[in-house]
Amino acid sequence: MKLLSKTLLIIYLSLLPAQSETNKLVVYTYDSFVAEWGPGPALEQKFEAFCECELEFVGLSDGVEILTRVMYEGKNTNADIVLGLDTNLIHKAKTTGLFDNHSLDLENLNISDRFSDDVFVPYDFGYFSFIYNSSNMVKPPSNFNELLESNISIIIQDPRTSTPGLGLLLWIKKIYGDDSARVWERLNTNILTVTPGWSEAYGLFLEGEADMVLSYTTSPAYHITYENDNTYRAAKFTEGHYEQIEVAAKLANNGNDELANKFLSFLISEDAQDIIPETQWMYPVLDDVKLSGAFEQLVNVENPLRIKSEDVYLNNEKWIREWEESLSK
Repeated sequence: MKLLSKTLLIIYLSLLPAQSETNKLVVYTYDSFVAEWGPGPALEQKFEAFCECELEFVGLSDGVEILTRVMYEGKNTNADIVLGLDTNLIHKAKTTGLFDNHSLDLENLNISDRFSDDVFVPYDFGYFSFIYNSSNMVKPPSNFNELLESNISIIIQDPRTSTPGLGLLLWIKKIYGDDSARVWERLNTNILTVTPGWSEAYGLFLEGEADMVLSYTTSPAYHITYENDNTYRAAKFTEGHYEQIEVAAKLANNGNDELANKFLSFLISEDAQDIIPETQWMYPVLDDVKLSGAFEQLVNVENPLRIKSEDVYLNNEKWIREWEESLSK
């Protein structure tokens, strides 16, 4: 009887999920988010203290790759949360059926009114821009036409793998519409290289490989804050700047729904939002988060540009082919 009882106990225990697994949350995000200088480490420390759980960030190259990875893995994905898609990708993400509604009441929270959704939770936003070093460039271009007519070298990201790369494609499409292919053909002479993600592009720029790099209007705040260097600046374009809102969502088959909801709620709490500006170098979605003086020195975007996510989804493949063909000429 003792042997039988012991055998039954072993079988019973083997059917129970391990505590270390049930109290663990896996978040797919991008590599700059989890870097030692990014928001990941500080958010991990705060959330683990709050939830008494284990938070694991899995860093990928960029937001587009995150969605591609989850779609490839399907219902067998290890991710509980995806963090780092933007509003340009959410319609495509919803069509996969892999994501679940969150339990947050965003409309009653003190969040900027740019975006509200029942699946995706916004955690930061910013505006795409070309960054330059003012010690090397006295008069930067003030619009795309001036850039096209110059011999300025730029580094951009691939729209097939990178959300900033996709952002530039949509920025040009928003301004030039059906004439975008011609613009890309002309811009091709300015492009030094196209990188898979933001980190590679910005690193090459800082090494002096190109005159400008596609990044964000908020990027100079990093150099001002940590390097006491105000020579890195964003070129302000008169046509306006394309807006990016980054979002997080939980997978429908996540193994710990309660913990996933807690993380999404934590992400838009004051504790988490206070971390965003000076690690992520984007604007927080909570309006009452106090920004440092470095953010007061940034260019002001009066004309945010947007394309509806549904339109991006319907036209993305066509616009990508247009981009590929234009740069191959």
